[in-house]
Amino acid sequence: MLKRVMIAALWGGLGYVLGAAVGGFLISIFSANRHDRSVEAAMTAVFVIGPAAAILAFILAMSRSRPN
Repeated sequence: MLKRVMIAALWGGLGYVLGAAVGGFLISIFSANRHDRSVEAAMTAVFVIGPAAAILAFILAMSRSRPN
């Protein structure tokens, strides 16, 4: 069980990094904000999209792994 959780946590960490990177890139491209677009992209990626991607990756990894 612990091995399954640790592998899912690693996938969650990877999901966070990828989600934050892709989210920041997409927000910087599509944002209509002209004043502080880079700050908006960074904060939204780190505090919203990254954690959401991490939770999703963790849940998917737990559901896809086989219990021992």
